[in-house]
Amino acid sequence: MSIFSEKHILLAVTGSIAAYKAADLASKLTQAGALVDVILSPAAEKFVSPLTFQSVTGRKAFTDADLWGGEAHILHVGLGHSADLLVAAPCTANTLAKMAQGIADNLVSITALAARCPILVAPAMDVGMFEHPATQENVRILRERGVHFAGPDEGRMASGLVGRGRFVEPPELLGHIRLALGFGGKLAGKKIVVTAGGTQEPIDPVRVVTNKSSGKQGYALAQAALDAGGTVSLVAAPTSLTPPVGAKVVPARTAQEMLEAVLAESAGVDALVMAAAVADFRPKKVAGNKLKKRDGIPQIELEAAPDVLLAVAGLGSGRPRIVIGFAAESRDLLENAEVKLKSKNLDMIAANDISAVDAGFGADTNRITLLYADGRRESLPLMGKDEAAEVIVKRLAVLLETK
Repeated sequence: MSIFSEKHILLAVTGSIAAYKAADLASKLTQAGALVDVILSPAAEKFVSPLTFQSVTGRKAFTDADLWGGEAHILHVGLGHSADLLVAAPCTANTLAKMAQGIADNLVSITALAARCPILVAPAMDVGMFEHPATQENVRILRERGVHFAGPDEGRMASGLVGRGRFVEPPELLGHIRLALGFGGKLAGKKIVVTAGGTQEPIDPVRVVTNKSSGKQGYALAQAALDAGGTVSLVAAPTSLTPPVGAKVVPARTAQEMLEAVLAESAGVDALVMAAAVADFRPKKVAGNKLKKRDGIPQIELEAAPDVLLAVAGLGSGRPRIVIGFAAESRDLLENAEVKLKSKNLDMIAANDISAVDAGFGADTNRITLLYADGRRESLPLMGKDEAAEVIVKRLAVLLETK
């Protein structure tokens, strides 16, 4: 189930040219399963109409006219108390100041004052306005009160100036909203390391030995751990995927780099989820220059690459509390997974048949069997990799509770 499912999001839109992007955000949130109520400030109505938001959310968009109307007994209290999260996006310098100083002179500001849910602010203003000491002081005050901030980004403004003050793009803002919704989840206060992608072992300066791992399952696991409130380090081999917002990304190209990064990041953490497809073999000698066809077909001798999970197993007291591995196999799936589970001293292993068209490398779905150190086995049906990640993270939370 998506973290947005049935969540009540209160989207406060204020008077910035970026207000049109808030309509896209409202649409994306609604498509993800959230119930989105929109409040527009009087200035926001100059840029975009309530009808725009009603069209994408299927729910009434509120304005100052409703504050004095008959929509609810006390509209701002009803909105503020029923929401799981209030998102002020875009949030102008004026609204920031009102929120920091407790001024309640329109429906947006009075609802923010009445709200009893977490608040996320996505500022949007010109460079000088954001850098002004008054605005910076208001940001400081709100941060001290626990208000979450998304951005602003750096870039070109409507004024033509370049600097910090741009509204973050809706896809990134969705990530910040996920972080705010996950605050206090089952992995709150837990440090989780996730690995993802397929390592690349160089043959020469331009060629590598690699595998077909897309990194999709590992990135989904990192997102699921963030959704559950965890602090996540993502050790990532090269991939085209965009890392989830909130994850600390540690690049690792080769098996050796993956080993070093995992050992460094895993010190004292609560869990390691090793979803990366780390090379078993690597060229024994790397050519200093590009190999040329005119020199004939090269003979490449291979050697064993570092075994990351075996190294983690040997950490002793420095080992993560829970270690979860993956077994991507093309034959004897459960037998090979069981051997890996025991030989690497894992708490759980997720086994999947990479020869399956709907569950192999690069697919958006997976069919996984979970094997536990106590001998239990759990077969999961075919599901999206995001769903599989949610299941694995839930099982991880249980393991952390019981160990």
